[in-house]
Amino acid sequence: MRILVLGDVVGRAGRTALKSRLVGLRERLKADFVVVNGENAAGGFGITEATFAELRDAGADVVTTGNHVWDQREALVFIEREARLLRPANFPAGTPGRGAGLFDAANGARVLVVNVMGRVFMDALDDPFAAIERELGACALGRDADAIIVDMHAEATSEKQAMGFFVDGRASLQVGTHTHVPTSDHRILSGGTAYISDIGMCGDYDSVLGMEKDEPLTRFLRKVPTGRFAPAGGEASLSGVLVETDDATGLARRIAPIRSGGLLEPAMPGF
Repeated sequence: MRILVLGDVVGRAGRTALKSRLVGLRERLKADFVVVNGENAAGGFGITEATFAELRDAGADVVTTGNHVWDQREALVFIEREARLLRPANFPAGTPGRGAGLFDAANGARVLVVNVMGRVFMDALDDPFAAIERELGACALGRDADAIIVDMHAEATSEKQAMGFFVDGRASLQVGTHTHVPTSDHRILSGGTAYISDIGMCGDYDSVLGMEKDEPLTRFLRKVPTGRFAPAGGEASLSGVLVETDDATGLARRIAPIRSGGLLEPAMPGF
């Protein structure tokens, strides 16, 4: 099967690009399942019920999140009734929502999606490795799921790489999100799990991580905030990866980056 995963959608520019291009991209790539990180979809900070609906209507099968998941307070309520919106699985017990789910792909396959958040240089949550172990133990690749996708929302590449080796052979792919900058280390690990440290963002790259440049620059130069961060409004690039899995094992056969539109040099899989 073919799995398409797209990075953090930032503001209106990212949502507009997704709505205008995802259906065609999915058809072109023959993707059976699409995961989109939506934690910056609402004005660059968090996700609302309306913006979640936009991402789903654009073609996302599942929407993952990260450290900004509760920036819009309504998320605490509507996440309970939206099984296809995930928050990191390593939030403490009793936190609203869920960190993993088993879903049907377009080809009939069963796909487990797990969302976790790193702890290095980020808010301290429960152990993400223990959370992953719990989820993979309850729903194993080849036994309970035909494919397993891990979205690790983390700052440190070392922590993401460690998680990649931790799930190698037990997941179809692990993607890193959060830093909004696509890395070039996409590969298949020795055990058959596809890996990339960060898939980048779906947003305007004429920006500082999707935000208009003036306020971030001012804060770096003067260490004084002069206003609020605002999402950049230019043409967005869609950034992510396409992974092809082996139907017999659920492990990865091929992985390739995707960059479409906006300022980034285009990249499209050749398979």
